[in-house]
Amino acid sequence: MDASSALQALSIILQVVIILTCLIIGAKKGGIALGLIAGIGLLILVFGFRLEPGEAPVDVILTILAVIGCAATLQQSGGLDVMMQMAERVLRRHPEQITILGPCVTWFLTVLCGTGHVVYTMLPIIADIAIKKDIRPERPMAASSVAAQMGITASPVSVATVSIVSIIAKNTDRHWSVLQILAVSIPASLCGVLLAALWSMRRGKDLDQDEEYQKRLENPEFRAAVHSSSETLVGKVFPPEAYRATWIFLGAIAVVVLGAFEVLRPQFPTGDDGALERLSMNLVIQMVMLAAGALILLTCKVQAGKIASTTVFKAGATAMFSIFGVAWMTETVVHAHLENLEHSLSGVLSHHVWMYAIVLFIIGKLVNSQAAGLLIVAPMALSLGVSPVIVVGFIGASYGYFILPTYPSDLAAIGFDPTGTTHIGKYVINHSFLVPGLIGVLTSCIVGTALSQMLLS
Repeated sequence: MDASSALQALSIILQVVIILTCLIIGAKKGGIALGLIAGIGLLILVFGFRLEPGEAPVDVILTILAVIGCAATLQQSGGLDVMMQMAERVLRRHPEQITILGPCVTWFLTVLCGTGHVVYTMLPIIADIAIKKDIRPERPMAASSVAAQMGITASPVSVATVSIVSIIAKNTDRHWSVLQILAVSIPASLCGVLLAALWSMRRGKDLDQDEEYQKRLENPEFRAAVHSSSETLVGKVFPPEAYRATWIFLGAIAVVVLGAFEVLRPQFPTGDDGALERLSMNLVIQMVMLAAGALILLTCKVQAGKIASTTVFKAGATAMFSIFGVAWMTETVVHAHLENLEHSLSGVLSHHVWMYAIVLFIIGKLVNSQAAGLLIVAPMALSLGVSPVIVVGFIGASYGYFILPTYPSDLAAIGFDPTGTTHIGKYVINHSFLVPGLIGVLTSCIVGTALSQMLLS
């Protein structure tokens, strides 16, 4: 290796170190710190290393903003509580099956809403049902948190799903619809959730057989905390506006699904040649979600000033801000060295396509976003010759942020389990979400790859 190549290699290593340092510091601080700290890394990369800034994930951010705005308006109207009440009734009707039904319910709520941040209301309910049946809460709690995030790639209104459609259309000659992608991702994701839940049924000891837990119950304060009455939505009466808001939201999802049919989307001339191009699904989702939120606001007695204070809006805004900084910083480095990556990795990926899933999994963890991970890795993989069929089959690998228990839904699951069985281990990596997450993602990739080969090849 000559001096020039060695210097270039050292430069790339230093740039990767800067990214990792920003991610570690940002994750440790929590909240929007991830996006803010990424700004420092971006400045160093652009002004220090003279890298041309990559493209900020504007489409992703705007789509998240529209979906979160609509979902937050739904929550403020009481419509989200209506959906949660329906889900709770299903869970309490079959409490002995909470380890299976809990993850299925949180997965389905994410599929409907397009964001895993709707899970927070369900977690204390799941814990309460488990405790009352002497079921170890760790079993359904960990699996439910994992399932909520796995539902993202199975949702017609999630940014991850729509992004993969536009990425493939932009970088290949394939033009698959959202429905074609969902035909692969929904069964793949659900199979992963079910297998993770089935494994969870036998993890740890039941509460009445757990010596450590029984010993802790001897403490009056701990016993009182565990058996204190929990909140429930069953029996709560909602105003008609809450039900109206729910139907408006569900109608908006139906419209988005219909928009997946290209023939229903208008065409507009693009470029100098005037060629017609269909309206993108990103724009369809943005417009439909904004309009649905406006209808809920105008017809369901929503206090507009309180929308931004809802938990859904706060969590979504935090995620959006993190994606903005981290994805922009990472894209800057990837874009600057794309030619070198193509030269060194094209042969490897063509013979070992499973490495694409590994890279996607790692990047998904680093950016704490499935959509941002796909936006960074999928275009690069397609340019390196990876088949779009493989890219769709491995869409589930974008969920890698359960590896370290720093994601809000995982922390919420730990906080809502008064028994302490849902936990972070002594070595951090040995936590409650690791094995269910690995089972879910691996199963999703296997099933997704098989289905994509059958349906899209």
